[in-house]
Amino acid sequence: MSEVNSVILEIRAGVGGEEAALFAAELLRMYQKYAQKRGWQSTLLDISYSSLGGVKEAVLEITGDGVEILKNEGGVHRVQRIPATEKSGRVHTSTASVAVMSRPKEAKIDIKPEDLEITFFRSSGPGGQNVNKVETAVRVLHKPSGLIVSCQSERSQFKNREKAIEMLKTKLYEAKWTVDQGKISEERRQQIGTADRSEKIKTYNFPQDRLTDHRYKKNFHNLEKIMDGDLDDVLKIYQKNPPVNQ
Repeated sequence: MSEVNSVILEIRAGVGGEEAALFAAELLRMYQKYAQKRGWQSTLLDISYSSLGGVKEAVLEITGDGVEILKNEGGVHRVQRIPATEKSGRVHTSTASVAVMSRPKEAKIDIKPEDLEITFFRSSGPGGQNVNKVETAVRVLHKPSGLIVSCQSERSQFKNREKAIEMLKTKLYEAKWTVDQGKISEERRQQIGTADRSEKIKTYNFPQDRLTDHRYKKNFHNLEKIMDGDLDDVLKIYQKNPPVNQ
């Protein structure tokens, strides 16, 4: 694989309804804050909001030296806490899934124009309202694989179309798609999982102020700082002991 200095990070709300979407929004902010602290450039390529301002799905591009360490974040992240909407004080368990794909400097993927179906739509914000009056956001369907990517980070259709096609190339490259392959690669499927509560790589336990990495059986405290992007200590373990499946 070519040298990597850019990754595409996808976050999806899993089990837990609105609380899962709110947790996905917090994970998105955590990675954005960490990128900022590391001096990396982060661009929110696409986002879909829930009715209460949570995130159903978000796609983030992060570029900079050392970003490949984020590959270890792929998997199901579980949160245990009392949601703001919970009146009886019960602790709920919800999940969000994270998939991280490397963007090589030169992804040599040939995409035929006739294999693409491109549509335009208006960018949306929390609550579903249209942010832009003009349809500048772009959705691209790759017919042979069934893969769909969207981009709404730029103000022009042309730039969003360019970025969406680059995202598509990255996904095709990373997941080793072929023209006759109509399913997600095993690696990506393992990362995303089913977002079931039992399939987790990390648990964020707010009542006990503890983050657990289940792959290493390591605990970290001060969740407030971690969720604010203070991930250096959490990610250090990856440098010494890369997960077996990486």
